[in-house]
Amino acid sequence: MQGNGTYLRPPAAWGSEMKICALVLWVAAVGAAQAAPQEADPRLHADGKGWRIERAKIVDQTLPRVLLIGDSILGGYRGAVTKALAGKANVDAWINPYCQSEHYNKLLAEVLAQAPYDVIHCNMGLHGWPVGRIKEGTFEPLTKAYVQVIKDKLPKAKIIWASSTPVTVKGKPGELDGVINANIIEQNRMAAKVMAELNVPVNDLYALLAGKLELARGDGFHWKGDAYKILSAAIVQKILAALPTEKKTATP
Repeated sequence: MQGNGTYLRPPAAWGSEMKICALVLWVAAVGAAQAAPQEADPRLHADGKGWRIERAKIVDQTLPRVLLIGDSILGGYRGAVTKALAGKANVDAWINPYCQSEHYNKLLAEVLAQAPYDVIHCNMGLHGWPVGRIKEGTFEPLTKAYVQVIKDKLPKAKIIWASSTPVTVKGKPGELDGVINANIIEQNRMAAKVMAELNVPVNDLYALLAGKLELARGDGFHWKGDAYKILSAAIVQKILAALPTEKKTATP
């Protein structure tokens, strides 16, 4: 394939067998590209454009450490949460585009290995909105495995699961999307079931905004500033309640 998006044609001098071989190879290459998983895009790792880990500038090592995990919705409330927790916790944020998958669970293990977090607030799910993206029957076991990765890596950490926020009709922010939002509701239901089984508290961000659709931005997924203020206040409250009461010993 050329840089302008057109495919090279085999030279006329090629024999029919060579042309057939070239065609077979081309079809195989295109099929492999189409079958490649979402995670194959290098942007999707932590240091990709838009998707990244933002680490706290640690001044006081005795403060507990918090990790916020989420998608672009996290990008909307991260600043306010970090500011509200200043002097109370060192806050890192992992903004990523993943949904339930074995690949995501492996990346999670890598991220958790980088710091001894005391509280982890997980807001993920909107990138799993297309029906079928997460294979039927795998949502609950993959979500359980996700939580288990945290428990295995950081057995003393407090985990807070946040439900996905509502999805509205593009261009009609006051109206819920009948198909996408229905899938989000079902995924929130399954996640809540898993969290109840694993004794993990749920921060119901969906309920916070379900009655405030006028605060939707209009693109279907994102929200205006006032909505992010509502989310950040609820998140800060949950995190403060989960923070350890004893300070750490600063390392020399």
